[in-house]
Amino acid sequence: MLEFIDLTKTISKSDYQAVIDGLEARLGECQRAAQAAGVPVVLVFEGWDAAGKGEVINSLAQVLDPRGFGVRVILRPNEEERYRPWMWRFWNQLPPAGKIALFDHSWYGRVLRERIDGEVSDADCREAYEEIRQFERQLVDFGAVLVKFWLHIDRKEQKKRFRKLENDSATGWRVGDDEWQQNRRYDDWLVATEEMLEETSAAHSPWVIVEATQRKFVEVKVTETIVVAVEKALERRAAAPEPVYAPMPKPQESPTHERTVLDQFDMNLSLDRDDYDRQLDELQQRLFRLEHELYVARIPAVVLYEGWDAAGKGGNIKRLTRGLDPRGYEVVPVGPPTEEEKRRPYLWRFWRNLPKAGHIAIFDRSWYGRVLVERVEGFCTEEEWRRAYREITEFERQMTDFGTVLIKFWLQIDQEEQLRRFQAREDDPEKKWKITADDWRNREKWDQYRVSVVDMLQRTSTAHAPWTVLEANDKLYARIKALRTVAEALERAVG
Repeated sequence: MLEFIDLTKTISKSDYQAVIDGLEARLGECQRAAQAAGVPVVLVFEGWDAAGKGEVINSLAQVLDPRGFGVRVILRPNEEERYRPWMWRFWNQLPPAGKIALFDHSWYGRVLRERIDGEVSDADCREAYEEIRQFERQLVDFGAVLVKFWLHIDRKEQKKRFRKLENDSATGWRVGDDEWQQNRRYDDWLVATEEMLEETSAAHSPWVIVEATQRKFVEVKVTETIVVAVEKALERRAAAPEPVYAPMPKPQESPTHERTVLDQFDMNLSLDRDDYDRQLDELQQRLFRLEHELYVARIPAVVLYEGWDAAGKGGNIKRLTRGLDPRGYEVVPVGPPTEEEKRRPYLWRFWRNLPKAGHIAIFDRSWYGRVLVERVEGFCTEEEWRRAYREITEFERQMTDFGTVLIKFWLQIDQEEQLRRFQAREDDPEKKWKITADDWRNREKWDQYRVSVVDMLQRTSTAHAPWTVLEANDKLYARIKALRTVAEALERAVG
C-alpha cells in the first residue's frame, strides 16, 4: 500500500498562498457550524516520528477558536490507566458535541509502538483491532466526524530530520533512543503500519495518507480534508429527517406472546427468617474475604442490578455492601443522563465509572436503561435502542476480555406483588418517599416493559456476560441468591 505513495509531492509557494487563506476561512466556518449543530469532531494524527504531526497540529491551532478545541497528547499509559480496559482512557477524552479534539497519537499506539516493543501479543493485536473498529463505529453512529491522518515519510527523510533536530540545541531533546530505534527498525514499523491501515480503514472511518515531505503540502492537504469532511457531515445532517421519539405502543394480544421466558421462574421460592439470617452472615463474611483476595489479584468486578420498580434493588445492594470493605467498592446510582452526558456517546458515562483492577463497582440500574425505560418512554429513537444491543454486548465483551468479573441481575416480581409493595409504601410514613407518580405511571405500561425485558434478556445474555434472574417476590430469597451468585463468581475469578 504505502509503496505506491508519491513522496515527491509538493506545492509551490504561489499555489500555497493562493489557497491557504480560503481554506483557513472555511475551517473557521466549519468549527462554528459544527458547534451550532452539536457535531463533535475527532481528528487523529499518527505517522512516523519527525513526520510533522506537531507542526500540523500547531498550524490548525493557529486558525481554530481556542475555546472550541483541545489537543490530546497520548503517551504511554500510566498506572491508573493500566488498571482499566485499555480503551478506557480514550473514552474519557472524547470531546462533547460541538467541540473538536485533536489527538497527537491515539488508540493506535497499541497496534504500533506497543506491538513493535513486544508489549502486546499478536492475539492482543487482533483483539485491539476489533475494539478499535467498534469504538470508531460507535463514534460515527453518534454523529461524530472522525478523520484519521497518517503522515508518511521514508527512512532516508526521517534520518535527515533527526540529524537536523539533533544539531539544534532547542530541539535536540526531541530525538532519543526510541526515535533512532524506529529508524533502525523502519521495515518492521512499515509492516505493522500497513496491517493497521488495512485492518482499520472503513467507509465511515478511512485513513488519509499524507505525503509529508513538504510542510506546505501537508498543511494544505490536512486542512482541505478536514474542511470537506465537516462540510459533508453538516450537509448530511441538514438533509436527514427529524429523529422520531415516540413511546412504545401497547403490544397487541397474541397467543404466541402470552407466555414468555419470565413465566418460567418459580415466584413462590422463599426463605424463612432464621435460615436467611444464618446464610446472610455466612455470605457476608465470605464476601469480605473475597473482596480482599480480589484486590491482591488485581481483578476488577462489576455487579449491576436491573428490575421492576419496587423489586428490591436497594435492599439487595445494601445487604451486599454490608459485607464489604467500603474502601474497595463504589455504588453507582444511574438516573436520567445529564446534559453533559447527552453530549457524548451513550456509553461514555458508563465507561467513566468502570472500576480499576482490584475494585468493585455496583450499578443501581445501568446501561440497560436505553433498551428499557428509554425504549418504552420514547426517550431515544428506534434506531438508537436497536443499535444499543450491539453496543452493549461489545462494551461488556471488552470488560470481560480485560478480566472483569461481570454479574448482571434482573429482579423479577409479578404484578400482584408490585401492587402490594406500592400500597405498603404509601401507607408507611417512613417509606412513602419511595413511591412516586412515575412509579404508578410505569406500572400502567407493564406490558410494554415486559416485552422490553424479554428482548433484553434474550439479546444480551451471552457466554461472557449472562443474566441471573432473581425470583424476588420474597426479598429474603432474592438477597441470598444474589450474594451467593456474587460470591461464587468471585471465587471462580480468584481461583
